[in-house]
Amino acid sequence: MAEQVASVSSDEMHDVVVVGAGFAGMYLLHRLRGLGLSVRVYEQGSGVGGTWYWNRYPGARCDVESMQYSYSFDEQLQQEWNWSERYAPQPEILKYANHVADRFDLRGDIQFDTTVKAASFDDSNNLWSVTLGSEESGSGRRVNARSFILATGCLSNARMPDFKGLSSFKGKTYHTGHWPHDEVDFTGLRVGMIGTGSSAIQSIPLIAEQASQLYVFQRTPNFSVPAHNAPLSDEKRNEWKANYPALRHRARWESRNGIVNPMPQKGVLEDTPADRQREFEKGWQRGGIAFMVTYNNIVLDKAANDTVSGFVRDKIADLVDDPKVATLLQPYNHPIGTKRICVDTDYYQTFNRNNVELVDIRSSQIEEVTANGIKVNGREYEVDAIVLATGFDAMTGSVAKIDIRGQGNVTLNQKWAEGPKTYLGLMTAGFPNMFIITGPGSPSVLSNMIVSIEQHVDWITDCLAHMQKAGLDRIEPLKDAEDKWVAHVNEVASGTLYPQANSWYMGANIPGKPQIFMPYLGGVGAYRQICADVAAKGYEGFALSSRRRAASVAAE
Repeated sequence: MAEQVASVSSDEMHDVVVVGAGFAGMYLLHRLRGLGLSVRVYEQGSGVGGTWYWNRYPGARCDVESMQYSYSFDEQLQQEWNWSERYAPQPEILKYANHVADRFDLRGDIQFDTTVKAASFDDSNNLWSVTLGSEESGSGRRVNARSFILATGCLSNARMPDFKGLSSFKGKTYHTGHWPHDEVDFTGLRVGMIGTGSSAIQSIPLIAEQASQLYVFQRTPNFSVPAHNAPLSDEKRNEWKANYPALRHRARWESRNGIVNPMPQKGVLEDTPADRQREFEKGWQRGGIAFMVTYNNIVLDKAANDTVSGFVRDKIADLVDDPKVATLLQPYNHPIGTKRICVDTDYYQTFNRNNVELVDIRSSQIEEVTANGIKVNGREYEVDAIVLATGFDAMTGSVAKIDIRGQGNVTLNQKWAEGPKTYLGLMTAGFPNMFIITGPGSPSVLSNMIVSIEQHVDWITDCLAHMQKAGLDRIEPLKDAEDKWVAHVNEVASGTLYPQANSWYMGANIPGKPQIFMPYLGGVGAYRQICADVAAKGYEGFALSSRRRAASVAAE
């Protein structure tokens, strides 16, 4: 049954309701306003920014370089904003998001501190009925909309572990995905960090500088490469700004991941071992996720990948003094790059500190959390604070929390019980006039998110403009087109090494979640062309109609 919400009324009507005021929701609002549509954005947080509003943990920063992790839709905006570092820290990205909200006067159509609890499609009226709730009271109201757009973000639903005794812990517990807005000071405290994914890898070096003792509980080691972060010079910024048109075009149409990087022309094994070593070293010294494009077949060929993985494992051995600790930090259970490659500043070196201890919880799992600490293999590690870096229910988690019902009262969770199914990652059959931004079946988390967000928003708003002009009021994907797209997404993924990793790309970090590869691996440029071709062919694979026109004819 749909969740019941107290004090529900239904007297508000909009052309479009948008869920989420991150980078996708803000750009959507800007574009939809340009069509003259009435739009309302509902945001659970108290401000804009999406993932950058919630993820405030120490060391949080983007792993895409600042000059590329920014909007391109407004020339004056991209010329006037000055990023301070090669990789922008979270406070600066959030400041940028707020600048955009103010510059385009977006806040007036955003309702903060509001959750979308449910949404159901009324087939007879061709409308979405959206049930809202207040975080404090749980009370809410219903609003109606002709279109319902999910801009909920791919990494916004923090995964809370169910460790025995967690609620009994007497100290403070934090989750990297829902960090307090006030500064957290770990000075002189004993801290337990659970997890060694991206957020842990960014925060561990900084927490170690404050804590009297830091225990890092690791189940699965991850590959990480140095960021070599540094301040951005005026010269570097100006070089990017002067060439933005060409660089943005390359990112959109010529790259695989929406990031301008060197385009390697050969595979790993085409070089001699000595030449390979030199190229790997150049990539390591350059830093960042561009390391993964040193050659063109790293995630396609296992033998090629093994050489890169071996190089990084050797680097870990060089950086970590204790050979036993180094061995524990060396990943062997997945090819490099098949889990999101991490980018760090002094992560491995932090394990050389006297106040940092790595605890292996693969061989002996966490037994329980006690009032005073964390118990593993019979030993209680006494701590004053616990940091949960346990990741997210990625791509579908935030959508799954909403009771979404389409035609025939079928819930989205029921339809996606065996894995998410979409057409182009934009819509799902049986849910008319509901769009998804960077959903499963699109490049999404395997790309520069802002490039993919802009492409999806532009496609959706162009589609709605087309429907307006043609007098159409309903669009939904055909099941056959959806089935073929899902098969294509899986076929492309099977030609790579990605499915060999138990990653959050597969939903493997969430117990009971179907394991299916969710992002589209065909490349940002190829995907953009597919979407453009679909639109050019009259939205091939979609059924477009006018319910108003049909009702008028029937009345006559």
